[in-house]
Amino acid sequence: MPVKFSIQRLSTYYGSVQALRSLSMDVAPNRILGIIGPAGSGKTSFLRTLNRLNDLLPDFRAEGRVLLDGVDINGPDTDPVLLRRRVGMVFAMPVPLPMSIYENLVYGPKLTGIRDYQRLGEIVEKSLRAAFLWDEVKDRLNLPALRLSGGQQQRLCLARTLALSPEVILLDEPSSGLDPISTARIEEALAELKSAYTIILVTNNTKQASRVADETAFFLMGELIEIGPTEKIFTAPKDRRTEDYVTGRFG
Repeated sequence: MPVKFSIQRLSTYYGSVQALRSLSMDVAPNRILGIIGPAGSGKTSFLRTLNRLNDLLPDFRAEGRVLLDGVDINGPDTDPVLLRRRVGMVFAMPVPLPMSIYENLVYGPKLTGIRDYQRLGEIVEKSLRAAFLWDEVKDRLNLPALRLSGGQQQRLCLARTLALSPEVILLDEPSSGLDPISTARIEEALAELKSAYTIILVTNNTKQASRVADETAFFLMGELIEIGPTEKIFTAPKDRRTEDYVTGRFG
């Protein structure tokens, strides 16, 4: 199977505190990788390492290698800004910019130099459709984004990431605090998006991982305990700790 990300003996540190412990795993393209595990397992730290957001923290350091399409993302020839365009991230708490829905979506493309009004309009519609939000907001694109519901704001943030045409989408608890209907809309969007993107989904909801992920990785205390096809992880895991977690014995 082709590989989008290859993680090789990755360890990360915040000062003297180690967050990840010698992780090695491959992430296939055009698939959804679910990452599960209790709080404090290093799941978010792992996501932030994949697009070098942790570099913004003065006491952070990483060991090992992270290859994107065979190129070390921490190598001297990698521009972190360009990397973050290729590897976009959607956070647990939606943070729309304090402007209209339309301006939220064209903000990034404008920074990359796109000025053509027609082209920007195409990006807005395509991104909103991909995030399953177009039909709900197409007649009120000038509405302040902060007036959208929580679920709509989260899908707007997903659309804003898509507007920059990334190759990989990182999602950190995208359904946290959302109602079941909004959660279902997010999951429907992810199922459609994986044909065009590589998706890595961190979730504390094991049922969500079982519904949408093609592969699932179980993290515990900074270590990768097990990774494999989702059905196998949830029905016949190799490690007793994985079984205990997915069956609710701890977590």
